[in-house]
Amino acid sequence: MDCRVLSIQSHVVRGYVGNKSASFPLQVLGFEVDSVNSVQFSNHTGYAHWKGQVLTADELHVLYQGLKLNNVNQYDYVLTGYTRDTSFLEMVVDIVQELKRQNPNLVYVCDPVLGDHGSMYVPENLHPVYKEKVVPVADIITPNQFEAELLTGKKISIEKEALEVMDLLHDMGPDTVVITSSDLPSSFGEKYLIALGSHKKINADGTKVTQRIRMDIPKVDAVFVGTGDLFAAMLLAWTHFHPNDLKMACEKTVSVMYHVIKRTISCAKDMAGAGKKPSAAQLELRMVQSKKDIENPEIVIQATVL
Repeated sequence: MDCRVLSIQSHVVRGYVGNKSASFPLQVLGFEVDSVNSVQFSNHTGYAHWKGQVLTADELHVLYQGLKLNNVNQYDYVLTGYTRDTSFLEMVVDIVQELKRQNPNLVYVCDPVLGDHGSMYVPENLHPVYKEKVVPVADIITPNQFEAELLTGKKISIEKEALEVMDLLHDMGPDTVVITSSDLPSSFGEKYLIALGSHKKINADGTKVTQRIRMDIPKVDAVFVGTGDLFAAMLLAWTHFHPNDLKMACEKTVSVMYHVIKRTISCAKDMAGAGKKPSAAQLELRMVQSKKDIENPEIVIQATVL
């Protein structure tokens, strides 16, 4: 397989977030990954201190022009995550559109990072750019509940409303929508969160089919950084290997997440010591140690077909 991904995300020297969280797992699964680092920081911003540089839209354009001049700007996938700048985001859209003109089969996987639990953690002027320019060119999107509500203007309080929101997101452009986390009640109790997925496809005979799934995922009592980036990367990979089986793609994606997080929290607690809260450094994802789980995840979380 010679499948190439252009991943435009943040980079940290120490730890796992953005491209550091996405590149290794994709490479383990056989993808070639070309990384553009939207920021280069010493570490993620959950630490007490961080230093580094931010790539501008003009600098992104220059890097892309270099690829173009050498005729090495052929891609099967584009993957993007956290961005704070509107002009940078608009440049990403321009690049995606140009790459899609070259390769109509290119798949753009977008994590529309806007906020969570009722508050935005990017500037508000990014919202209309995502809604009007980014989501319409995306093929796969991975919003959380808050982001899905923000993009559609519709609240989710029951499962039926979540399905309606996913339909609205489909209407905006993407064929695959996965709401990575929601506050919907789980039949397993309060220690579980609900993820929902929807995939629209057209059969060979022209009939339209929508696949929908729900997953009950165990909550972990810790704050991790880089998990959303890992989720989007794994969804890219497993939808590539299972293009017509959203259930299997999501089960493998979430199972990878489960194994990586379980290993991370176990190691972090050992390092912190009994009764002590692990630090940001101790909670960095154990990515390399999870190589076998990334390559061949044991399915530990089943999806329910709706």
